[in-house]
Amino acid sequence: MFFRFLILFLIIAFIEFYFFQAVKTFIQDFSQNTKSVLLLVAYFLIGISFFIGLTSLFYPPPQWNNFFRFLCSVFFIILLCKLIGCTFLIVDDLIRLFKWVITLFKKRVSASPIENNEGISRLKFFSQLAIAFTVIPAIGFVYGIFRGAYKYRIHKVKISFPNLPSEFIGFKIVQLSDIHCGSFMNANPLVKAFKLSLEQKPDIILFTGDLVNNAASETAPYIEAFKMLKAPYGVYSCLGNHDYGDYKAWESAKAKKEKLQTLINTHAECGWRLLMNENVPIEKNGQKIALLGIENWGGNLRFPKYGKLDNAHAGTEAYPFKILLSHDPSHWDYQVLKELRYNDIDLTLSGHTHGMQFGIEIPGFKWSPVQYIYKNWAGLYKKNNQYLYVNRGLGFLGYPGRLGIWPEITVIELQKS
Repeated sequence: MFFRFLILFLIIAFIEFYFFQAVKTFIQDFSQNTKSVLLLVAYFLIGISFFIGLTSLFYPPPQWNNFFRFLCSVFFIILLCKLIGCTFLIVDDLIRLFKWVITLFKKRVSASPIENNEGISRLKFFSQLAIAFTVIPAIGFVYGIFRGAYKYRIHKVKISFPNLPSEFIGFKIVQLSDIHCGSFMNANPLVKAFKLSLEQKPDIILFTGDLVNNAASETAPYIEAFKMLKAPYGVYSCLGNHDYGDYKAWESAKAKKEKLQTLINTHAECGWRLLMNENVPIEKNGQKIALLGIENWGGNLRFPKYGKLDNAHAGTEAYPFKILLSHDPSHWDYQVLKELRYNDIDLTLSGHTHGMQFGIEIPGFKWSPVQYIYKNWAGLYKKNNQYLYVNRGLGFLGYPGRLGIWPEITVIELQKS
């Protein structure tokens, strides 16, 4: 505990020291009253940083309530932005150090670079850069928390298949994923998102995992909102990696298992049919397609492989068209495409990546850091005659917001090619 405290204290002290120097240099030409106010604000933010850091040692994040988690996230983001800005001052100090070392070798007695006018001018320039590169990202990330997290976007996709039964032409699927209800402060944003989903008049609603962050108890305030989701051909779901409680310290293996069962029961209470390595027929006017759903199966970053696709696939040979719910999109690469017996799975629906909740999406260009981990991370992908759609997620986790990669409601319309 002591060493954790010491390391965290030194990191925060290092960042705050450099940022405070930038503030002092930046405001040196301001009026005395303005200086006093800005320095007071700087001292306050420094104090908050140390308070949050100390609190996280004795009150670990998994135990934080939603409000404190939100508050801490804001200040950690500001601290990160300060670190980004302070890199310019670190560069300036390295330049000074380099020049000082050169003077030692040359045995010069001239004034230090810090004292000459050029040095002061450079210091002010780097201080201005430090402030700018702190404030601009901070504004963006704070916007992502207060607005971006709830900036719901409807992505409409039409996909054509040669083997689609004629009765299912125009069949409309609404896909939702990664709600992470434990990250929300109240149910209002989810009610808004679900109303948007229902306005699309889906034939069926499919949810592809991560209803919670860690435990079934997170769902309690949102049960009535979840019950809003209804469609003529039902609401179906699968589990994601967070639904198992693997990231929470449980008092026993039995308690963890009981909480998972509680979450399974919650799906049923909300009217959702949870598919646990199994399949169900979807029938329309006498024609049928198969809907398969598996537990989480991760191919990247050592995510758990609870899913059993062989169980879910068994008995579906007679169905001309198949849709698979599998939370992690890497499953499509590592098993669905690689094993020939699954080449009759026409469409796989996944989530999991969130688009890392940060990136750039404009017509013709799409980028997020998550693409260096997941080849298929957002939108529609095709290999041979098989399709994968990766939903960007409805909720958020860790960073309590979204910037550039907005929360998604997917509307997929099936067509016959």
